[in-house]
Amino acid sequence: MDEKIYKLVFKNYFDAILCLDGTLPEESFFKAFKNIPVIAADGAAVKLFKKNVFSDMIVGDLDSFKKLANREDFLKSEIIQIDEQDTNDFEKALKIIIERGFKNILLLGFHGGELEHTLNNWSVLKRFSKLVNICLFDENRYGISLFKSVEFDVVKNEIISLIPQPRVEITTENLEWPLVKETLELGMREGARNRALGEKVVLKIHSGEILLFINPRLPFAPEFL
Repeated sequence: MDEKIYKLVFKNYFDAILCLDGTLPEESFFKAFKNIPVIAADGAAVKLFKKNVFSDMIVGDLDSFKKLANREDFLKSEIIQIDEQDTNDFEKALKIIIERGFKNILLLGFHGGELEHTLNNWSVLKRFSKLVNICLFDENRYGISLFKSVEFDVVKNEIISLIPQPRVEITTENLEWPLVKETLELGMREGARNRALGEKVVLKIHSGEILLFINPRLPFAPEFL
C-alpha cells in the first residue's frame, strides 16, 4: 500500500496540446490557450485546418494527411514523417513530445472515429502516463491516469468516475458510494458516475491504477505534490 497521499492540484498551465484524429473542439476552444504549440497526429492536422486552427507540428506516418491535405496550406508547420508501422500516430507523437521536453500535455480528439482506434488509444495512454503528464479532455471532462494515492479539491456533487486500468484495489473518502479496499476490474466491476459529498475527495490506491474522470479545470494541468 502506498502510505503517502499526494495532493492533486491544478495550477500549472499546459505546455502543449496534442490533437488526435477524433472529435476535436471548435476554434474558440483553442483561443483560450496562448503561445502553446498545437501538435497534430497525422489527419488531425486537416481537421484543425478546417476549423481555422494552425498546427505547429504534424507527426505520424502521414497516410491520412497526404490524402487529404494541400501541402501549401501547411508550409509553416513542422512536419515529421515516421514510416514505421509498429506504433500508431498517437504513440509516434508522444515520443516526439517527450524528446522535445514537453511536460504537461492536453490531449484532444481521443475518440470519435472507429471504436478500435479509441480502445488502442486507451492502451497507449495507459502506457505513457508514467512518462509524461497527459490530461485527456473530452466532452467537458478531464481524464487522468492515477497509479498513486491522491486527495484533491472538488465541487460538492461533482461527478467522479473511477475506471480501472484494468484492475485496482482502492479505498475512497467522501464519495456517495464509498469503497473500502474494494476491487474494481474491467469486465467485473467499474466505478463510473459516483458523486462527491463535499469539497475534497481522497482516493487510496492500494494496488493497480485507474483512469479518473472529473470536471475540467481549464486551462490548468494536473500536478502531484
